[in-house]
Amino acid sequence: MIDYHEILSRMNPNQRINYDTVYQLMAKRWQQDGVKPRILLHSCCGPCSTAVLDRLVEVADVTVYFFNPNIHPEAEYKRREWVQQQFIAEYNEKTGHDVHFLAAPYEPKDYFEAVKGLEDEPEGGARCRVCFEMRMKAAAEKMKELDYDYFTTTLTVSPHKNSQVINDVGREIEEAYGIAYLPTDFKKGNGFLTSTKMAEAYDLYRQPYCGCIFGARSQGLDLEAIGKEAEAFLADKEKNK
Repeated sequence: MIDYHEILSRMNPNQRINYDTVYQLMAKRWQQDGVKPRILLHSCCGPCSTAVLDRLVEVADVTVYFFNPNIHPEAEYKRREWVQQQFIAEYNEKTGHDVHFLAAPYEPKDYFEAVKGLEDEPEGGARCRVCFEMRMKAAAEKMKELDYDYFTTTLTVSPHKNSQVINDVGREIEEAYGIAYLPTDFKKGNGFLTSTKMAEAYDLYRQPYCGCIFGARSQGLDLEAIGKEAEAFLADKEKNK
């Protein structure tokens, strides 16, 4: 199975890496070789997974791994997990694909421990990098446990996330774990625009903040109100199940 190192070796080392080009070249090779790799996709939320899945399922077998202990409060976490799982079910039914879903237990204490001392960092700074690393490491460990071919993440579809940082983290994890990371920049090729259109088409809840309490506070959001809205959402889904 091809890895990105072979592709990077043919690129100009003095130029900034276009990770979308790297991904496209890898996908092209899979198709040429007649292989369909098994990819474990860490997903931050349902809306971000939409366009990413639409791109990956054409060339790979995909399992979505929902591991996001950064999300606060718990009711909001459960709402996002429900939305993610429901989207996959509807997507499979509509398209005929067979995307699988795995969810990790909700353990926010692990997140707060990981970012201890970084609480006052600005959005996009050191705290966010630690958060990316924590979630992507979990995906790498699950990928290794289940013997997938690659792990990757939906995080690069967001225009609010630094894809160079995310891919740096993925490459570091690959080296540390001795497994295969799939570099991406899913926002390229109108990826984010496609995700917003698909989220509207599937009537998905789009959260107003990344998930962590620090980001929500920096935006001046009322987390108590968000928690109550999430509880009402879940209660309504349970009633109509």
